[in-house]
Amino acid sequence: MSLGAKVAANLPYLRRYARALTGSQATGDAFVRATLEAALADDALRSQIGEGRVALYRAFNAVWSSAFVDTNDYSGSDGAGLHEAAAQERLSHITPLNRQALLLTTLEDFSIDEAATIMGRSEDEVEDLVQEAIEEIDRESATSVLIIEDEPLISMQLEDLVRSLGHDVCGMAATRTQARDIVAQETPGLVLADIQLADGSSGLDAVDDILKIGDVPVIFITAYPERLLTGDRPEPTYLITKPFQESTVRAAISQALFFGSSRPLA
Repeated sequence: MSLGAKVAANLPYLRRYARALTGSQATGDAFVRATLEAALADDALRSQIGEGRVALYRAFNAVWSSAFVDTNDYSGSDGAGLHEAAAQERLSHITPLNRQALLLTTLEDFSIDEAATIMGRSEDEVEDLVQEAIEEIDRESATSVLIIEDEPLISMQLEDLVRSLGHDVCGMAATRTQARDIVAQETPGLVLADIQLADGSSGLDAVDDILKIGDVPVIFITAYPERLLTGDRPEPTYLITKPFQESTVRAAISQALFFGSSRPLA
């Protein structure tokens, strides 16, 4: 397999991580581009990123960490919209390294030792960072959650998880129509949505209905992530693949509430 093919296979997931880390699709993609440009200019780095997903993320981490240290702010945040402004406000209250360690070990499903390699830290340090992130996130305010999911067992699992985090569930919908009826009564503070629903309707359409009312954080949980990771349209910041780990959903919920919005930015 060529170097380009190896990198391309992991690129959608690196872009997902970059968006979650920075809170912006545009900013995240800019860091990914900078990583690839650095690899083109450095033979050793170009060879490194072809070694696998861990090596690619490690190269990205070097670029992101350097930019963050130099600016002490997110690149491209000047004139930020409501989404990025909300993220910037919350970022002043949480340690970036903690958030990075949590994202790597949950959303991206790396092991502690893999995350340690990516971050250039010891395994003990990464474990401490993850625990600190969880403690920081637990201090976030509770909200009401709408679950859009047509599989009863998964819906109940998500309900238990949401309630265990101290949030309320304002409704559980298996179709677009049911979701619309629930939102007509109460606007949720967070939405967990599948893509394919019971009656053949689309979770994407259901979410669009909700976003017409207000800017609500949305986490997509689907068995078909490739349908959303195409690069052809603004992509969701929070995307979890089925079957999922509860720790991954917990982290995504905390991150989505942390940023206060998940409306993709062009």
